[in-house]
Amino acid sequence: MRILISGTSRGIGLETAKKFLSEGHEVFGLDVNKSNIDNPNYHHFICDIKDKQNLPNIQDIHILFNNAGVQNSEDDIENNLKGTINVTEKYGYQKSIKSILFNASASNQSGSEFAYYVASKAGIVGYMKHVALDLTKNKVTVNSISLGGVIDELNEPVINNKDLWNQIMERTPMKKWTEPSEVAEWVYFLTVINKSMSGEDLLIDNGEYKLNSSFIWPK
Repeated sequence: MRILISGTSRGIGLETAKKFLSEGHEVFGLDVNKSNIDNPNYHHFICDIKDKQNLPNIQDIHILFNNAGVQNSEDDIENNLKGTINVTEKYGYQKSIKSILFNASASNQSGSEFAYYVASKAGIVGYMKHVALDLTKNKVTVNSISLGGVIDELNEPVINNKDLWNQIMERTPMKKWTEPSEVAEWVYFLTVINKSMSGEDLLIDNGEYKLNSSFIWPK
């Protein structure tokens, strides 16, 4: 199949591109930076998803993974939400499309993190449900993943700070964060294997949000 992934130069997007390539698929990547993937089935396009007029013309896409995003910048709304809408409207409504997945964030449920980032990710989940309803007639699965902590470059300010990291682990029931390669497995399952779940936002956060409640009772 032909897979389109935004934000493939590093982290989750890079690992997801590698996963699909390892399974024999043809992958198209969109990013503002260059890619170091060396594979004849990978095609890289340097572009800004905020600029919908200059998105490349790529036809016959089967799977779209909206992954590109920024954090705590002046472009959180423009990039994460509006840019994602640009990509979806250009590629997600092709007759060939079988599945669309959005990379949201656990913060859309908890409300924590940076204000514009939270708003952009909550908007993605709402938009995902709109697209899911719109494409039911074509039996296209449309979902989002809401990730908690991920081991990637964006989170290095806390990963590399021992005190902050210890505080985070105290609040994370499974005492770990998710690796980008594991996220890639989720993406593959939800877009290739899954045929029936649509319109859902899947929380993947090692229990940080929903398993932090406690039951108080006399011993």
